[in-house]
Amino acid sequence: MKKAAIYKIDKWNPEREIIKIAAEAIVKGKLVAFPTETVYGLGANALDESAVRGIFSAKGRPCDNPLIVHVANVESAEKIAHTTSKALRLMERFWPGPLTLVMKAKDIVPKATRGGLETVAVRMPAHPVALALIEKSGVPIAAPSANTSGRPSPTDAGVVYDDLGCCVDVILDTGPTDVGVESTVIDVTQEKVVLLRPGGLPVEAIEEFGEEVMLPDELGAGRAEDVKRKSPGTRYRHYAPRCRVVLWREGDDWPLERDEAVGYMGIKRPPLDISEKVILFDSLEHYARGLFMAMRYLEKKGVKVIVADYPVKEGLGLAIRDRLYRASSAEFDENPHDVVK
Repeated sequence: MKKAAIYKIDKWNPEREIIKIAAEAIVKGKLVAFPTETVYGLGANALDESAVRGIFSAKGRPCDNPLIVHVANVESAEKIAHTTSKALRLMERFWPGPLTLVMKAKDIVPKATRGGLETVAVRMPAHPVALALIEKSGVPIAAPSANTSGRPSPTDAGVVYDDLGCCVDVILDTGPTDVGVESTVIDVTQEKVVLLRPGGLPVEAIEEFGEEVMLPDELGAGRAEDVKRKSPGTRYRHYAPRCRVVLWREGDDWPLERDEAVGYMGIKRPPLDISEKVILFDSLEHYARGLFMAMRYLEKKGVKVIVADYPVKEGLGLAIRDRLYRASSAEFDENPHDVVK
């Protein structure tokens, strides 16, 4: 059975020989897992349909779930997408960084990469190794998170190997990622910016830049679902450990009876001593960074249920809420993506 070759690489000064090995793999149509500032991505040549299909096969990912295409500069984005003045303004302000723009695709992008859509999701990662790999490869790199589809996203190379070690050719390892949740995805093909997936860039930053952010549901029921399809991570159960996830908000009744097989994670302390398997974070930033790692840790500890603190609806809290909501079996009578205006 094939096993991935893992290369430890300096985040700030990537070794040229290692980047060359990974880039040659991309050019040959192989799969390379690499770090970004958000999570680890499973990369292939975005313009090679056969290579892209390899991503879907390795992850067990539905073929109608579009991929994000990673580029090293704005010029590369303009080669694969019809960029508008609004899109260019946002790129200039927030790239490189955890912001993905959904734009009208050019024909050069295979439909497999786009999930069969007429749009393409594009971003420029803020990570020296990712940028070096894209530049050396000479092609845009399609890359969803480097994990089995539906599982918590990987924030370190060990998780990538555990999930996909037999399917990937090369894994580049720079240690844990900085942000911990995927990029924010916005649709810039509408008159106003539409939030498709909250993520590593707070919505407030986009609004402070002067762009009003809408939710898909504000477009009307007839258009909302079509717009949501343009983003990965919005139509299927995602980010879920093998154990059940239950959401809890401070002030609510505790959702479970006392059970030694319960784990807890969040910022707020649980209202009762449920077990020793409690993971506390001291900020939203740390909660986001450790979210997926905490899920996998508690899963390995054998808990049957994870009770997760459902955080405030601001900053990175919106992205955390989204990931928890999609991973959970509980539902609240509210939209987890509601943006505080």
